[in-house]
Amino acid sequence: MKVEVIKDYVREITSQEFSGHDYLHLERVLQNAELLMQSEEGFKRDVIVTAVLLHDLIDEKLTNNINEMIDEIRIKMREWGLTDDERAEVLDIITHMSFAKNLEQHHVLNLDGEIVQDADRLDALGAIGIGRAFTYGGHANNLMYNPNEAVRENMTSAEYRQHSTVINHFHEKLLKLEGEMNTATAKKLAARRTAFMRFYLDEFTAEINGDK
Repeated sequence: MKVEVIKDYVREITSQEFSGHDYLHLERVLQNAELLMQSEEGFKRDVIVTAVLLHDLIDEKLTNNINEMIDEIRIKMREWGLTDDERAEVLDIITHMSFAKNLEQHHVLNLDGEIVQDADRLDALGAIGIGRAFTYGGHANNLMYNPNEAVRENMTSAEYRQHSTVINHFHEKLLKLEGEMNTATAKKLAARRTAFMRFYLDEFTAEINGDK
């Protein structure tokens, strides 16, 4: 499997993506996955790399026809030389790993899927996560904050897709990711990055309240 060929394919699709789910995001997720693999055994590297690079292509933020994109990905993976089992596993991972997909029913992933999921979620945390949250908020025409809009709990997948403020998004999703990490390394990294986000939110609240 030639990773550069997959990268070229994904880079072209995401070249005009400005929601925080661009190609550089995928490169960072791949870097995270490489780090997580150093502490694990029994994973399938080709599956993880392919799933990382493809996972956002079937997101409604990047495509208007998810089923059509899944069909295209199936064809591409065959061209790239992935086996039947590898192709099936990649599709299982990328169709079940998202936060929204797990709101109403928790999908159990194997180790490969756990590494991909952790690697992706780590990029939603810390300094980069803060930047991506506001990037997406602006892209989606969401308000930065609204003191009269309550944080939503126990959302369905459909409710999650509805607009929210950026600050509420921290509480509705981002701060919860630390407790949902799978691997030991990801849990450690998530704890540090989440602590930084909490510090940021405390400072944000203090400034909004006019604290000196």
